Amino acid sequence: METWRLLLVAFCLMLVFEGIIPFLYPGRWRRMVTLLAVTDDRSLRMMGLISMVLGTVLLYLVN
Repeated sequence: METWRLLLVAFCLMLVFEGIIPFLYPGRWRRMVTLLAVTDDRSLRMMGLISMVLGTVLLYLVN
């Protein structure tokens, strides 16, 4: 049960972090989303892969 609780806590923190930029800088966030909308799939996939690898490495280092 502890694993599910930690997963829920992590999800909640992700929502908080995801909401900081649109809350503080809505204009910049809107421009960034517009820029991402016209970015090609390969670049988006590469950004996603780098993000996942970086998150995995950081998680490994923390634990």
